[in-house]
Formats: sequence, C-alpha cells, structure tokens
Amino acid sequence: MKNELISIVLPVFNEEAGIQATIDTLLNYIEQQEEKYELIFVDDGSKDKSVEIIKRALAQNDHIKLVEFSRNFGHQLAITAGLEYTKGDAVVVMDADLQDPPEVIPQMIKKWREGYQIVYGKRMQRDGETIFKKFTAKMFYRTFQKLATINMPLDTGDFRLMGRRAVQQLLKLHEKDPFVRGQVTWIGFKQTSVLYHRQERIAGETKYPLSKMIKLAVDGITSFSMKPLHFVNLFSIVPLASGVFSLGYLIATSNYSFASIGITVLLFTLGLLMLSIGILGSYLGRVLDQVNNRPRYIVSKTEGFEERNKGIHHFSARQINN
Repeated sequence: MKNELISIVLPVFNEEAGIQATIDTLLNYIEQQEEKYELIFVDDGSKDKSVEIIKRALAQNDHIKLVEFSRNFGHQLAITAGLEYTKGDAVVVMDADLQDPPEVIPQMIKKWREGYQIVYGKRMQRDGETIFKKFTAKMFYRTFQKLATINMPLDTGDFRLMGRRAVQQLLKLHEKDPFVRGQVTWIGFKQTSVLYHRQERIAGETKYPLSKMIKLAVDGITSFSMKPLHFVNLFSIVPLASGVFSLGYLIATSNYSFASIGITVLLFTLGLLMLSIGILGSYLGRVLDQVNNRPRYIVSKTEGFEERNKGIHHFSARQINN
C-alpha cells in the first residue's frame, strides 16, 4: 500500500484568492497518508496570479506538477488533460476551491481497494450555493437521467476516484466537448459512491455561472441522448394538426378573422421551428467539431514532470515547445 501512487487532478481557472489555501491543505493532507501522491494542477488560461502561486509552491515541493493551457479551453477539458498526465495507480479529480474535502479521499481509496474501479462523491448537502443553483442542479440531474441512455448517479459532480484501468479507457474517448461525469458512467466498470458534505467556497467566485451551467447541460444531454430529436419530431405534429382542425372549425362556423388566424399560426409555427432548429443545431455542431479534427486543447508548458513523461497526450493535445 505504501508504494501506491495516487494522482490528484485539479483544474484551475482564476483561483488566486484561494489557491494557496488549497495547496497548503492538500500538502498537509498527503503528509499524513501512507500512499504516495502527486498533485497535478491544470491551469485553464487563468488571467490572475494563480499560476505564479502554483509555481512558487512547485519550486519547493516535488509533489506538485503544473500543466498550462495556451488559453481557456474549459473545465471539462482541463480535467481530461490532467488525466492524461497522471501516473497514479488511482486518480482523484477534485475542484481547486476546497469545496471537495480531501478528508473524503481515504474513503474512496478504501472502496477502490475493495475492487471498485470508480468511486464518486455523492453530495448530501451543498453549502454556500443559492437556492436557484441548487434547484437547477437537482432538476438537471433528474432530467438527464430521464433522457440519457446511461444511468448517471444523481447529485454527483466531477469529484471522484478512478482506478488506472478506468482512466485508460476514459482517455480512449476523444469527444471535442466531453461531459466527463457522463463518460465515466458510460465506460462501465464496478462503481460505487461515498457520501460527503460539499463545503462552501473558501474564496473567490464560482467558475460555473448560469451560461456555463447551460452549456454543460446541453453538452451532457446531446452527448448521451437522442430523445430531444424525437421530441422535435413529435411536437412538430402538434401545430400542424392544431392549425388544420382550428382552421376547419372557424371556416365551418364563419367566426374567424383571417389576419388573427394567420398571425397566430405564423408566430407559433416560427417559434417551434426555431426551437427545433436550435436542438438540431446542437447535434450538428458536435458533428462539425468532430470532423474539424482540431486538437481539443493546446498545452503551452508543463512543469514538475520528468522529461520522459512529456508528450503522452499527443493524441488529443498539441504542446508548444518554448
């Protein structure tokens, strides 16, 4: 057990206010553990001093490693890049704001040693979040479970442990806009959960405003469900049938206004068509991203890694040599 290496992947985006506390907390945690650890911070194009703080800590501690993106590519791709740089027998993914408590990791490791390849954190309580965010998150997970072809656990985020076999299979998926928690469910393997209390952010602001939450939800649903396309076909019948019967009724009773009927039918039909085109566009957009065959992200620099381990990500990323 003492020879086991546990990798911890932490996506970072403008976490200057709290990243030092995260580093200190994690270093203090790993000093008390019997396993070996590596902390892989993936900077997702931060504009503040997050990278400077991580580099100062890296210079003083060989547990810390840094992967820098050339620009902001998004949280899910930062997780994916971090996974590609790991060497651990097991990999933990957690946020860099200490909302995911390190004290839960030993419970995950215990489950992993019992034979589970994937151990995800299931939130019993979410501190420091608005009622709106809690409600929308709850609705998303339940809607996703109804629509998707996979049975993703309710009330789980990206905080989880994965065994090396699971990580290897996950890295074989090359979606341009990955929905990591859905992918982890899709690959299968023996999975279980540990319950935990999600803490309030220690500093800074959430990196998932409403716009990013909506994008994540769209990416998740369009990645793992075709039902929205079926809904479009189903609901497109409604205005047509309604229009035919309504028009027939008004003509038969002679109680109608051509202008009002025309405008109502036109507006309703156009609205439905726009919604339908938007849903279809989401799917076509994903296809376009795939056929463009651009790298999913670009790594500008890495620090703290042995030279022989650089470049292991060449199938999905392009590293710039400085």
